[in-house]
Amino acid sequence: MGELEDAVMTRVWKWNRPVTVREVLEDLQQERSIAYTTVMTVLDNLHQKGWVRREAEGRAYRYEAVSTRAAYAAALMNDAWSQSDNPAAALVAFFGMMSDEQRLALQDAVRIVQGPSVENPESATRDGGR
Repeated sequence: MGELEDAVMTRVWKWNRPVTVREVLEDLQQERSIAYTTVMTVLDNLHQKGWVRREAEGRAYRYEAVSTRAAYAAALMNDAWSQSDNPAAALVAFFGMMSDEQRLALQDAVRIVQGPSVENPESATRDGGR
């Protein structure tokens, strides 16, 4: 996703509702000079790529995100990881770049995905069954 596509999608994800080209344009114009037709083209491109769905409303469209920003980030990470000729080394390098806060978030995510540990039933009880 390009920089302008990301700026548009950031708004669509943040607002979490169907948006018009005009709404996105007015918000973007607070940061930069941009034309209506440019925003319309970007939203059309995002629709063609499958990132937004649109529904006609009069002579215009309302656009809505197909998935969340988290799902987009996960798809990017998965794509990058799957292209590596050494996935384990790629993960080690990625984990090495993480901040302490990101590592804690990773540990929480792994716990959620794995569920209660069969090998350590005490942790399942201590964590409230998570």
